[in-house]
Amino acid sequence: MKNKQLLALVYGIFFIFCMIIVSSLVIAFLLRFTSFNEPTLTWVTLIIGLVALFIGGLVAGLKSKAKGWMIGAMVGVSFTLIIFFIQYLGYKQAFSFGQSLHHLGYIAAALFGGIFGVNMVSHEQSK
Repeated sequence: MKNKQLLALVYGIFFIFCMIIVSSLVIAFLLRFTSFNEPTLTWVTLIIGLVALFIGGLVAGLKSKAKGWMIGAMVGVSFTLIIFFIQYLGYKQAFSFGQSLHHLGYIAAALFGGIFGVNMVSHEQSK
């Protein structure tokens, strides 16, 4: 892997975790100080995860400037592996079927983000 793609991968993953940390703080404040209830929490966290991975793939695609599908998929797979290792090594649990489906969606979101990111760069350069 080229140094440029590795840097793009690190930027994408870093951006994803920054977005997730900030959104976790916002959700914690919403749960504490409003009547935000638990059933909607699962949908909100899923949507935040999808958006975070899409934007992380987009950032990686913008930095990479080539092979957006590959860099986006690598960002999604890297995120999934990090979460899997934390869950497996820390909590001694593998992914459930529902979690596996969520992470397939996360990988797809990052993949499409990478594709859009590379295409945004190529359109800017052609003008």
